[in-house]
Amino acid sequence: MSFIDPIELDRIVEMALQEDMPAGDVTTDSLVPPHVRASASFVPRKSGVIAGIGVARAVFGKVDESLDFTAHVADGDAVQGGETVATISGSMASILRAERIALNFMQRMSGIATMTAQFVAAVEGTNTAILDTRKTVPGLRSLDKAAVAAGGGRNHRRDLSDGVLIKDNHIAAMQAEGLNLQQIVEQARAAAPPAMKIEIEVETLEAVQEALAGEPDIIMLDNMSLDDMRRAADLCRGKCLTEASGNVTLETVRGIAKTGVDLISVGALTHSVHALDIGLDYND
Repeated sequence: MSFIDPIELDRIVEMALQEDMPAGDVTTDSLVPPHVRASASFVPRKSGVIAGIGVARAVFGKVDESLDFTAHVADGDAVQGGETVATISGSMASILRAERIALNFMQRMSGIATMTAQFVAAVEGTNTAILDTRKTVPGLRSLDKAAVAAGGGRNHRRDLSDGVLIKDNHIAAMQAEGLNLQQIVEQARAAAPPAMKIEIEVETLEAVQEALAGEPDIIMLDNMSLDDMRRAADLCRGKCLTEASGNVTLETVRGIAKTGVDLISVGALTHSVHALDIGLDYND
């Protein structure tokens, strides 16, 4: 599962709380005495895959380290609507200050994990893995990618320093300098740090063959027809991995996987999130 660095998590939580309470919670501060105690349960309204338990814990701990947060499930667990996934108890004022931020993170991350699990289930029985992309909320990429991992997907590049991915605009710039696809791959290999993966995006079978001559680690097949993907996967088998990309949906992903590609990247996992509805219900 994708790892969230504790220092980065602390920064993200601090930023969120500062955004939500730049001068305190004036409603709670005005109405709820510090001595009032309460307990509440995190309850999803519908079934899904949970992610963000540790993030919610960090939010409450940042607001008030005396609060007692108990997780009843772990990230990656499938849950039913109405099931209690975590409880929080302690100062009611502190719970009220933290609840919206904690819910925002958990709802988004659980939505990502739930959608990812649906894509993973759709390709079950094939040898194809589901990947995320860099189409994440700025500043929240580590949370988005952790949620994908919780849903059973795999993380693609975490950032621009994490691997060479030669896209169409890179190719256009280098072709203007007189280089073909083989030479572009070879130049990237020579300039990149040792052992770094080299991936190149192509759109045609001719481009697949030209790029293969440069011995990339991965060839991305961008918006190809299923027939061309199948031919490309055959051409690349045993030489490099293949990754399908472009307008992948739950309706199309299994057909894409059956072409024999190794990887399918799905930007919708993080750029078109439908948050899982989770409530914080106060206990009597």
